[in-house]
Amino acid sequence: MRSISFLPSLLALFAIFLISSCSDTTAEKEPAVEDAAQTVYASGVIPFFDHWNLILGDGSNAGPAIDFEQKDFFYTTNDGDEDWVVFKAPNAGDTHGTSNNTRTELAQLKKWSPLTDAKLNATLKVMNVSATGDARVAASHSVVVGQIHSADGHENEPLKIFYKKFPGHTKGSVFWHYEINTAGEDNAKRWDFSTTVWGNDFSVVGAEENSYPDEPEEGIALGEEFSYEIEVKDGIMTLKFSSPGHETKSFSKNLIESEYTTKADIPEQTQALFVPIGQDGVERENAYSEEGLFFKLGAYNQTNGKSPEVNRNWCSGAETHGGDVRKQYEDGNYAEVWFKTGSIFVSDDAISNQGYFTKND
Repeated sequence: MRSISFLPSLLALFAIFLISSCSDTTAEKEPAVEDAAQTVYASGVIPFFDHWNLILGDGSNAGPAIDFEQKDFFYTTNDGDEDWVVFKAPNAGDTHGTSNNTRTELAQLKKWSPLTDAKLNATLKVMNVSATGDARVAASHSVVVGQIHSADGHENEPLKIFYKKFPGHTKGSVFWHYEINTAGEDNAKRWDFSTTVWGNDFSVVGAEENSYPDEPEEGIALGEEFSYEIEVKDGIMTLKFSSPGHETKSFSKNLIESEYTTKADIPEQTQALFVPIGQDGVERENAYSEEGLFFKLGAYNQTNGKSPEVNRNWCSGAETHGGDVRKQYEDGNYAEVWFKTGSIFVSDDAISNQGYFTKND
């Protein structure tokens, strides 16, 4: 009879064991559910990704980046106060289209005439530019953070917004480029004209491979916010740049009537940079008036591993570790740009830009 008296106790212990086991299982699953709930996608930070295809730093077209991330190139982070969208591109890897440079960049799904209305605004901070590169090469240590690109003809670029900082400097430069829409069928003689926003322009380079010019007094540091506003209307491109603690700068450029139609029109800056390497073309009289244009935004790394002997302006001779992305990230040979806000507007006359992606993907 005594043995029977242990049965209730045994049953109670078994029940406690079952409850404890279920409780432990639930606790193990909770972190996974919690992690999923905490994922912040870029499309939740800047809700405009249905306007773009995302090109990644491995040359692939990821399409519209809705609820998407790729931890090597495109993801979100928080700086302790706000969420940011991170665009990251190594010095070398697979590239998109015919470019020699890697990019993690948005490319607009529609194209539009410069005679209609289009706007792009963004607030960003550049977090890294390549640690290596020949200082005599104008593109070394720089990244393009916004563009207007042509979808037609030579596919030239009436706007590229650059950030550039030399190693050892605290402050870098922000400047913008206009690329001529070369007359004729040969685009090999195209060139850019660079305009300073804060700091120096593209033409300020080192005297030797590893020597650097003076640091710009009015420059922008890595991690320092700045904003750009681009508007195209009735053939005129208007630009506005602002940053806390810096003078706001505004510019305008005619996109439908060229000022570079003869050799005599080539500016002194171009004569120093591009003419010596055979890039001395002239522009068609109507510039970009007959071509569809579209916006780009992100990190288009301008530093690459190609020999400066190929092109003294664009081939940096930087460290690439044979294209190994992880090794490039480990020793600073990459571009990284964080965006906090962005907005885009185009008129109802804009049409599909699929032809550009068909040619370049």
